Amino acid sequence: RFYQRQMNVDLLARMKLDQAMRQGLAQGEFHLHFQPQVDLRTGAVIGSEALIRWSSPELGEVSPGRFIPVAEESGFIVTLGDWVLTEAVRQAACWQKQGIPMPVAINVSALQFQKTDFVATVGRVLTAHGVDGSFLELELTESILIQDADEALVRLRALADLGVQMSIDDFGTGYSSLTYLKRFPLHKLKIDRSFVNGLPDDESDTAIVTAIVNLGHALALEVVAEGVESAAQRAFLAAAGCDQ
Repeated sequence: RFYQRQMNVDLLARMKLDQAMRQGLAQGEFHLHFQPQVDLRTGAVIGSEALIRWSSPELGEVSPGRFIPVAEESGFIVTLGDWVLTEAVRQAACWQKQGIPMPVAINVSALQFQKTDFVATVGRVLTAHGVDGSFLELELTESILIQDADEALVRLRALADLGVQMSIDDFGTGYSSLTYLKRFPLHKLKIDRSFVNGLPDDESDTAIVTAIVNLGHALALEVVAEGVESAAQRAFLAAAGCDQ
């Protein structure tokens, strides 16, 4: 390997971003946007997904695609993830007080999920805000479940005992091992937007989406499509039997 000046530039940029993130969280620069989850049969909003956003006075609106990889690399993603969990559950509690029973879904990183006290943290946050576990959905990537399947199974069962819902995010883009769909107490499959983009014209996408919907229903799982942005996409998914 050979040293290049750009390596130092890249490293310094990541270090500065990491430091700015830590300061930004302390100073209240992060906030959540809530994307609605819609029932394809009725059109009713039946839940929401919390999406983290960062508005920095110095850097402007920083894309999650830029700061999330740095947070994962430095380990700050655990602190950030705990903040998202707390804020999302707090918002669910606020909605319930307003008479709006709105479940919230959050993304969970591998580092966060692997913490020994992760299940206890989830239980503590739910209790602190008086929110039933059924109003929280954890979105897990396939890689989280593959890394240590036995340990993951223990934690998923403990989360299920709290009443927490669990979904596989971006299904079909990772390992796509069908074994864990049998073994783990999961509730939903989320079809990655890369398969939804080409609907209804791309034959490969239509075949993959139809197969995922059928697979999910055969295993008694609900199926959610991400990134639906046109009436034609929505119509295809509804005809294919997709749930949300």
